[in-house]
Amino acid sequence: MKIQRRDVIAAGGLAAFAAGFSQTLGRMADAFAGPADGRHQHYGAGLEPEFRVDPATGELTPNPDQQVSYTGCMGCTTLCGVRVRIDKATGKILRVGGNPYSPLSTEPHLPMKATVKESFVALSRFQDKGLAGRSTTCGRGNAALAQIDSPFRVLTPLKRVGPRNSGQWEPISFEQLVKEVVEGGDLFGEGHVDGLRALRDLKTPIDPDNPAYGPRVNQVGHIVSVNDGRDLLGRRFWQQAYGTQNYVGHGSYCGGAYRSGSGALFGDHRAMPHAKPDLANAEFVLFIGTAPGNAGNPFKRTGKMLAHGRTDGRLEYVVVDPVLTNADNRAAAERGRWVPIRPGTDGALVMAMMRWLFENGRVHTAYLANPSLAVAEARGEPSFTTASWLVIAEPGHPRDGRCLRGSDIGLAAGRQGTLGEADPYLVMGEDGRPLPVSTATAPAPLDVDSTVDLGGKAVRVRTGYALLRESALAKTLDEYAAACGVPVEVITGLADEFSSHGRRACAVAHGGMMSGAGFYNAYAVVTLNALIGNLNWKGGFAMNGGGFPHVAAGPRYDLVNFPGKIQPKGTPLGRNVPYERTAEFARKRDEGKAYPARDQWFPGAPGLATEFFSSAFEGYPYGLKALVLWMANPVYGIPGLKERFGKDLADPQKLPLIISIDPLINESNAYADYIVPDTLMYESWGWTTAWNGVPTKMLTARWPVVEPRLAKTPDGQPICMETFVFALARAMDLPGFGPEGLADAEGNRLPLERPEDWYLRAGANAAYAGQPVADASDEDMALTGVARIRPALEAVLKPEEWRKVALLYTRGGRYQPANQAQDANNPEWQAQRFAKPLWIWSEHVGGAKNALTGKRYSGCATWQEPAFADGTPMRAVHTESDWPLLAMSFKSALQSAHSIATPITGLHPENALVVHPEDAAARELATGDQAWLATPGGRVKCTVLVHHGVMRGVVAVEHGFGHRELGARPHRIGGQSQPDRPQLAAGININDLGLVDPTRGGRNVWVDAVSGTSVRNGLPARLEKA
Repeated sequence: MKIQRRDVIAAGGLAAFAAGFSQTLGRMADAFAGPADGRHQHYGAGLEPEFRVDPATGELTPNPDQQVSYTGCMGCTTLCGVRVRIDKATGKILRVGGNPYSPLSTEPHLPMKATVKESFVALSRFQDKGLAGRSTTCGRGNAALAQIDSPFRVLTPLKRVGPRNSGQWEPISFEQLVKEVVEGGDLFGEGHVDGLRALRDLKTPIDPDNPAYGPRVNQVGHIVSVNDGRDLLGRRFWQQAYGTQNYVGHGSYCGGAYRSGSGALFGDHRAMPHAKPDLANAEFVLFIGTAPGNAGNPFKRTGKMLAHGRTDGRLEYVVVDPVLTNADNRAAAERGRWVPIRPGTDGALVMAMMRWLFENGRVHTAYLANPSLAVAEARGEPSFTTASWLVIAEPGHPRDGRCLRGSDIGLAAGRQGTLGEADPYLVMGEDGRPLPVSTATAPAPLDVDSTVDLGGKAVRVRTGYALLRESALAKTLDEYAAACGVPVEVITGLADEFSSHGRRACAVAHGGMMSGAGFYNAYAVVTLNALIGNLNWKGGFAMNGGGFPHVAAGPRYDLVNFPGKIQPKGTPLGRNVPYERTAEFARKRDEGKAYPARDQWFPGAPGLATEFFSSAFEGYPYGLKALVLWMANPVYGIPGLKERFGKDLADPQKLPLIISIDPLINESNAYADYIVPDTLMYESWGWTTAWNGVPTKMLTARWPVVEPRLAKTPDGQPICMETFVFALARAMDLPGFGPEGLADAEGNRLPLERPEDWYLRAGANAAYAGQPVADASDEDMALTGVARIRPALEAVLKPEEWRKVALLYTRGGRYQPANQAQDANNPEWQAQRFAKPLWIWSEHVGGAKNALTGKRYSGCATWQEPAFADGTPMRAVHTESDWPLLAMSFKSALQSAHSIATPITGLHPENALVVHPEDAAARELATGDQAWLATPGGRVKCTVLVHHGVMRGVVAVEHGFGHRELGARPHRIGGQSQPDRPQLAAGININDLGLVDPTRGGRNVWVDAVSGTSVRNGLPARLEKA
């Protein structure tokens, strides 16, 4: 590797390690030296094994007192396949390991044809199978199961008593819960509250002056956390049966900036496709703003694949991040390097790399010149880009920033003048005239700067390639280096290395993009891959293999279509549509001043939970009458939200009804009016695919391997999300639910009244997708505990189906063989390929304008320093003299942000603030000192950890601590108080320090101006000794 390495001496970190782990070492010593009375002579205080395998013969002897089941984990958003050990007598979960059938836990994973007995043997000493096929789970996965029996769990419906956020609740019956939230009334002695029935108005407009806002039903909003395999049922109810437009996930305050930047390159701002490095075959990977094996998704598989590549000498990688993580491995020091960088400045580094690539002939122009997939494949390429497509580059032209289309120049089109799919994109022909992409049979010119006649006027057109090259050359290498803090020689070394491995190199990012320049930083990172043409290549930028169709109009059941299905209408609450399509724009344009809008709009973004609260309380575009939180915790997760909107959330006059569905009381649903309990971890059903990073198809099956601890409905079902929405649908007589809610493939109506009705039939679709799977044997069902749900399988499914679905549960899902990752006919290509173009110039972004300024956005990767919504640089408002540091967060290797796993807090009870030795010395701080960390948005007291593994001028906060709920505050439920465990509140949360955006009048917290995603990296800060 050509990059200069700076060794990191972490003396401060070692001291903190010794201090933090001294108690743990003491407990270990006690365990060895303590009394052993009553303990097994071989296992001591440990658990008896779940089975024994004769190392000589491979004969399996199961433990008759334990059950081993394959299912899915929910300890973090990776949702790995796991094996769960259960005490048969008590139903208690003893331990969790990896599922050898799942590629998220095992490399290579077992084929589906392997019997369950063979899968157990594969984990043993027999023929050293357990070493070759090691199947693991992480610390989070094992620790998170403690939540199932947590004393802080919500087990029955709760209704608040007294003011919101007072911590006072009363248990109520399921019937009372459903009646009150449906019918409304004077529910709390504070005045009338509309119930869900009254709010489901599908006809009356919210605002007659702005009919595009949609009907009143849109004033019911829903925020959900990660898709845990149940999200599509939630969407079926809230959007397609109830009818609201406003159902959003948590991405805008998770890693949404990266997804939005990737969506620009892949040309889809709603689904936001993205790719990952093919770590099984890559030679060089650049991780920017993500720490492999520590963060990202799937973090466990990524870490394992990285270790394999590092060990066999094939793979080298660099992690560009303000803070050093465990991705930098001393055992293979020359294979993995760390390059520190200022938070929020990744785009400067990447655009500098691009400049070097352009100036040194390292851009793969032969690849970029292919204007279509047909031309690309004829030239041996599995993907193509829009680099040669023509873009209108005429300031003042109404279509400036948009691609030139056939209708612009009078070419006959299938839908003349509509700019639809039939209206062709154009490249420059050999004769100097525009040519439809579809008719091009050879590479097209890349460096075009010309004019075309549009309506009798000469209009400038350029290619996306030319525009990107101009963007990269806009600053010098020295200017880029000064912005990001990375020396020029390191930048050029990275560019040289990245472009020296053919297609077996890759650049990827993730949560580090959540800054005030997040969208363009992310767009730049993913565009690097296009410049070397690595998409769909073995060892390059690989698409996810995807799953097997389950919630679909499938081969056995139609779980998508139903009579009365609603297509939600109206403007999303998050304003993630073009401002220019609104009545407000039309009025202001007619008045002669279309800009600024009242507030920012985000045309290049998906659903934005980050804008829900500003919209709801400011009434722009409209307010909310009810908010449903399902497993969501935006108050903890969105920087600055609690400080800005905490008082509003506590006021029922501003938001009349808040309903939460959650197994625990968190920082957000502490403000709720009602809490509906929910299943947790291994009590629940679900079907999940890999988020990304697995090149083969896979589908993880989650099922109740233990009986839910929850209270029951009158008909004996656990009270949870599913039974709650079933009851709401029944009470309001909504379509798509009830005795005829579903249909089989022949159109016969079937019930949707129990969770099994949905999940088992989804499993049938998956089992019959393509080549149907085999039938499960009685032995496999007995060994995995699936025999316990056999009555449900037989009752819901058809005789020929149920054993095939049972097979999926005995394997913990359905998994394509590992050897099918590459194309059978082109072994250097990936089997799962992205067939659409990569947008070097995104006309969706480049044709849009900032709603506050009227200035067009750049449609290609570019460097823009972190700024507020109107483009004002953050440092122009919060100067370095006042706020000399930059604060950021990084993912904890142990603690998950959505839970407090007490087995982990015993090892790692709090997070310290990581401070560079020079910054600490300037403030007379040492490891273990108490200090005040302040930003313009707040101030917290913290413990200092002095460490060379952080960029100078940067302080870093490990995310997942600083909770004020989830057991950190005891609530009173009925006549009893929860346990008082203040130690669960240890540490700090960087989101308590988030900023408001002064250029929006302080109406909302600081979000990225293009993607609308929250800003938690690069916060202006100062630090002083307490």
